[in-house]
Amino acid sequence: MMKGQMGNLLRQAQQMQENMKRVQDEIARMEITGEAGAGMVKITLTGKHQARKVEISADALKEDKEFVEDLIAAAINDAAQKVDEASRDKLAAVTAGMQLPPGMNLGL
Repeated sequence: MMKGQMGNLLRQAQQMQENMKRVQDEIARMEITGEAGAGMVKITLTGKHQARKVEISADALKEDKEFVEDLIAAAINDAAQKVDEASRDKLAAVTAGMQLPPGMNLGL
């Protein structure tokens, strides 16, 4: 490989690493809300899957305990799935067009 090509490759790798760090920081800061029971329960998670906010409607509290527990679990799962999808989308944008070796998914 020629010297200029190697330098260019190293610059590209460094730029991609910087972009990955920026996107990982964005993901950590994002907040995504999942819900269940037509909005009776809403759970907001950060990009690191930490609970930020829990909202339970007055109507939900009129229901039995097991029903509310199921709604909370479903809302958490909905939020977690949305966080995973948003993270995957953001990371895919950084790695778009890159030829990664088989099995190397950079956390996607």
